[in-house]
Amino acid sequence: MQDIMPGTEEKLAKGITTAYIGFDPTADSLGVGNMVQIMTLVHYQRCGHRPMALVGGATGMVGDPSGKSEERNLLDEEVIQHNLACQQKQLEKFLDFDCAPNRATIVNNHDWFREMGFLEFIRDVGKHITVNYMMAKDSVKRRLEGETGMSFTEFTYQLVQGYDFYYLWKNKGVDLQMGGSDQWGNIVTGTELIRRMDGGQAFGLTTPLIKKSDGTKFGKSESGNIWLDKNRTSAYQFYQFWLNAADEDVLNYSNIFSLKEREELQALALEHQKSPHLRLSQRILGEELTSRVHSKEEFASVLKVTDLLFGQNQSALDDISSNEWESVGKEIPSFQVNQDVFAKGIPIDELLSGHTSVLASKSEVRRAIQGNALSINKQKTAEVSTIISNDSLIHSRFLFVENGKKNKFLIEVK
Repeated sequence: MQDIMPGTEEKLAKGITTAYIGFDPTADSLGVGNMVQIMTLVHYQRCGHRPMALVGGATGMVGDPSGKSEERNLLDEEVIQHNLACQQKQLEKFLDFDCAPNRATIVNNHDWFREMGFLEFIRDVGKHITVNYMMAKDSVKRRLEGETGMSFTEFTYQLVQGYDFYYLWKNKGVDLQMGGSDQWGNIVTGTELIRRMDGGQAFGLTTPLIKKSDGTKFGKSESGNIWLDKNRTSAYQFYQFWLNAADEDVLNYSNIFSLKEREELQALALEHQKSPHLRLSQRILGEELTSRVHSKEEFASVLKVTDLLFGQNQSALDDISSNEWESVGKEIPSFQVNQDVFAKGIPIDELLSGHTSVLASKSEVRRAIQGNALSINKQKTAEVSTIISNDSLIHSRFLFVENGKKNKFLIEVK
């Protein structure tokens, strides 16, 4: 926990309390960075309280300036509605919407803002918060001191989010707003509106923003954001993100993202420290999260692909399905070759240096073979005269080529 308003813990101790966290629909998928707040709601529900996820159909049209150095691009309503629908499906994988009396709910702030006019908003809401109060917020001050400044649109964001809290407090019985530490100013504005508009009391707490041990942003890899949608980040890449976590990070990640009991996590941490090179904590956390975000079946496929590319104990290549081979082709350099090439049969040096660019020339193919470095479908190739034909193909479609331990390629019939 980063910040907490006085009285929050006492409020939670009295009985079931409804709390919400907002998610802006800036993309058609939530990312690993959002999982910090998703898990805050998950753990909150597991403690017996009622979680609510707010998807920002209205606030998404404005853009939150918190933690941003420049203004976001504004999205049109059609894009926002598509993003909202996709994000809602992802949230439903984590939260329980059927367990009374603390079942989760999802709300969309566009439902109460779409009927509210501008004049009505500035008259009934805006008059309760002074400009001085709004300008004192860190998110505003940083932008005003920067080169790009801040538009009136973004300046009003904290008032719009504050009204979300007021509306949910008054109409949905929500007493607590949670979020990342960058949301503290917006949360406090909401509690102020509740106090000034209706004389009510509400609460807030924030969690720290996670950074990797090297100081880089959590939720990013060399290739960019890690998304929960497999069309943006494959299940294999998702698993690799956790598998490649630094030892200094993975124990913290496990405490936040795992649903295992504390004692089990502590025992796992001790076991991990005995042989950190085995990456036990990374593998167990990766399995848990990949299975939850995607499915157990997807995780089983991910293990096959991982074993194929990196493992020592190789599965039979025919046990890897066509769909799984297609997944392999997304993770390593791949080439497509016409069917008639294999139907006629083709010398290996011509295939690897002519119809593909696995190697730059026939002489390089020969050197790789002579150096015992070249494998076709996990079988060392000993003869330069080897002919590759339909009989060589896995599932009549794929050819798996390795040049040494690190260079792997997939050739697919087109």
